[in-house]
Amino acid sequence: MMLMRTDQFRELDRLTQQALGTAARPAAMPMDAWQEGDEFVVAFDLPGVDPDSVDIDVERNVLTVRAERRDPAPPNVELIAAERSRGVFSRQLILGDTLDPENIKALYADGVLTLRIPVAAQAKPRKIQVTRAEGQAQRQVAGQAAGQAQPQVAGQAAGQAAQTQQ
Repeated sequence: MMLMRTDQFRELDRLTQQALGTAARPAAMPMDAWQEGDEFVVAFDLPGVDPDSVDIDVERNVLTVRAERRDPAPPNVELIAAERSRGVFSRQLILGDTLDPENIKALYADGVLTLRIPVAAQAKPRKIQVTRAEGQAQRQVAGQAAGQAQPQVAGQAAGQAAQTQQ
C-alpha cells in the first residue's frame, strides 16, 4: 500500500488548522462544559494522552490543564503520515467566585478528562428562619388578657391564665 499527497495547498491548510485551530475546533483541547445540579462539569478531549502526563493546577481563580501526547512511533522510523497533534497542550479556565476550587474532582476515561467543579456552599441559596423575640410574644399574650379578641393558640391560653393571676 502506498500513500500519496496530491494537493499541496490542502496540506498547508490542514497543517495551519492543526497548528492554530479554528473557531469551531481549537487546536489544543476541545472541551464541553455544562451544569449538573450543584456542580459544573468540564470535559476535555485528550485521546492518546497518558493520564500520568495530565497536570491540573488552580492558582487564585485560574484553572490550568496541561497534557502531553507523545509520538507513538518508535525512534528512527520514517513516518508515512503524521496528522495527529503531538506535544504539550494547555488550556486555562477562569473560575467564578461562586465555585469551590478546593474540591475539584478529575477523572480520565476513554480519552476524556472530566472535571467536576462544585458550587461553593456560600453561593448556594438558603433559607433564613425568622424567630420571634421573647418580648414580642409577651406583649401579644398581655394584649389578649386585656380583653382584645384575638385567636388563641394552645400555648398562649396557658400563658394568658398565668398572667391573669399575677
